[in-house]
Amino acid sequence: MIVDDHAVVRAGLRALLAGEDDLELVAEASDGEEAVRRAALDAPDVVLMDLRLDGGIDGVEATRRVLALPAPPHVLVLTTYDSDADLARAIDAGATGYLLKAGPPDELFAGVRAAARGETALSPKVAGKLMNRVRRPSVSLTPREIEILTLLAEGRTNRDLARHLYISEATVKTHLLHIYAKLGVDSRTAAVTTAADRRLIRLTD
Repeated sequence: MIVDDHAVVRAGLRALLAGEDDLELVAEASDGEEAVRRAALDAPDVVLMDLRLDGGIDGVEATRRVLALPAPPHVLVLTTYDSDADLARAIDAGATGYLLKAGPPDELFAGVRAAARGETALSPKVAGKLMNRVRRPSVSLTPREIEILTLLAEGRTNRDLARHLYISEATVKTHLLHIYAKLGVDSRTAAVTTAADRRLIRLTD
């Protein structure tokens, strides 16, 4: 089953899969809710799931709900996005693999067949990112540092932070220096982005 909110993408994937004798397209969905319904009705072996879906639930939540079905299919993410945060969310949701739309058709076919066997399928770029995450030493932030990062993500200034936390601006700056050093960054924006990618904080819409 193909899940993608772009009709042109679905048509392209449909045409690609039609050329493979051992692969059969049994359903399509244009949003997350429809994906869950069709997965329950059509019982595909593999779901090709886009992460960013317009309206309703996104591909990550759709993946969780599909995998909660009785005798669920394997979910193979097929997306344009390869950030650490997207990758981590998809894997945590239970996705069997993670492929990029920019990859060659043969990579897609191999991924679908691997997913159908219950094997992990990763694009080379994504596999490299996973290895980097494994090699990267864990970062330990204090509760106060996490609180400051969360407030930074809301766009708070140093003065706002000082007032909110009842500390001096000098103390805020000291905390920021420690955060920058631990995350290996040199700016507020980079600190927030890196912390979110490593799932140390959660960004709100």
